[in-house]
Amino acid sequence: MSKPFTITTAISYPNGRPHIGHAYEVIATDAIARFQRMMGRDVFFQTGTDEHGLKMAQTARARGIEPRALADEMASYFREMNDRLNISYDRFIRTSEPDHHRASQAIWQAMEASGDLYLGRYEGWYSVRDEAFYDEKEIVEGEGGAKLSPQGTPVEWTVEESWFFRLSAYQDRLLALYRDQPDFIQPESRRNEILRFVEGGLSDLSVSRTSFDWGVKVPGAEGHVMYVWVDALTNYLTGCGYPDDADRMARYWAEGGDITHIIGKDIVRFHTVYWPAFLMSAKLPLPRRVFGHGFLLNRGEKMSKSVGNVADPMALADTFGVDQLRYFLLSEVTFGNDGSYSAEAIVQRSNSDLGNAFGNLAQRTLSFIAKNLGGRLPAINNRAEADEELLTLIDRAVRMDMPKAMDELAPSVAIDHWLRAAFACNQYIDAQAPWTLRKTDPERMEVVLATLYVAIAQLAVAILPVIPASAAALLDHMGVPADKRRYDAIGSNWYDDLVQSGFTIEAPRPLFPRLELPDAQEA
Repeated sequence: MSKPFTITTAISYPNGRPHIGHAYEVIATDAIARFQRMMGRDVFFQTGTDEHGLKMAQTARARGIEPRALADEMASYFREMNDRLNISYDRFIRTSEPDHHRASQAIWQAMEASGDLYLGRYEGWYSVRDEAFYDEKEIVEGEGGAKLSPQGTPVEWTVEESWFFRLSAYQDRLLALYRDQPDFIQPESRRNEILRFVEGGLSDLSVSRTSFDWGVKVPGAEGHVMYVWVDALTNYLTGCGYPDDADRMARYWAEGGDITHIIGKDIVRFHTVYWPAFLMSAKLPLPRRVFGHGFLLNRGEKMSKSVGNVADPMALADTFGVDQLRYFLLSEVTFGNDGSYSAEAIVQRSNSDLGNAFGNLAQRTLSFIAKNLGGRLPAINNRAEADEELLTLIDRAVRMDMPKAMDELAPSVAIDHWLRAAFACNQYIDAQAPWTLRKTDPERMEVVLATLYVAIAQLAVAILPVIPASAAALLDHMGVPADKRRYDAIGSNWYDDLVQSGFTIEAPRPLFPRLELPDAQEA
């Protein structure tokens, strides 16, 4: 029996409404979670909001409201986005929840028991926007002599009493981790960046603040709240039952467990340096892998509120369709690299891949059966070599190639396999021409239609993690049983049972109506 599979997004910092970058991460993670469920695995998928820290406190103050009110409002927008995009999360966690405070305080006490926390005085550079501390060697000069972080965000000199974590003591253990588990940090480019950073030497990390109080209170330290990243990273443990639910921890956060974090490339350091060090200190298991995906660019440019090119994922979903948006993001962008989107690109790919390559294939095949056979499903008798070749090709694509790509966190590669299989079906139907066989060889026509019916159903099952609503609607219409909608179960045996049951199919409605550019985009 396979191990349970735990997968998380980074929790989103809700000092503003969600943008398309948030949507991209959670859509990709959702597709992977859905795929693993379709492989028969016990999956726990968590996403949510990271609600503490100075940035939230400042944003709330600027609006004249309490941080809690801001967190409640903004968290609702992120939950709404997840639900609108058909994200199959098992838990939407908020770091302001009581059980998360308990978990954060428990890991703090575990690190303290290991002798890795000490009280000191922090003097150094801090970026409010990144909620991150930076060494002097990392600071760069900006315009007018401004001090900037490696990300280009403003930093300010901060002096306050602080608890410190002995990060410097974990340099060798972290390097050993990267050496012994080369796939711990993915893709390879991110691994190389982190290796260089850790090999350059680690300084102890300030892990508490006294200049504000919106956060998890440090146990036994009056006036201190936890550095937001200690609190934020611990969310992954909270969802897995830490510290009170030992059975749940053994199920979803076990030693040697299959635990994957999907995060943006800008926060890889926090997840692959600080996080494993915290876990080592607390004597807790480590995740199997951390995957740092790239940025999503608007027509090749980085999104910025000042430029005005930040896209609302809800508006895009309303304009183009949820599944069309999901398909575009997962097919267009090589996971791990930066990618670009535009209205024109979404329309073009949806129309060509979903509409023409797959939607029209299903439409004309099922409509032909409804019209010419009265909806009766034809039996498969006397298959020809061309039929066997197509079904073998489809079977390999959907039961071998696509699962391998998805397991390797390469959804765009999986979609490429799927699309080539759809193209093969279109070549087959054009070559076999059932509309001609209807007059010349009705028996052969039925075999061709049955072959296409099975192939289309297999393709619909295979693409369920990417376009779940559309694929499920097609499978419902085709009468494919729910227990056959898995990668390890979709063959052709179900089809014989469906024929014997007397199932009939009606002409379908178009699965992917042709998209047009909104008027404002036509230029």
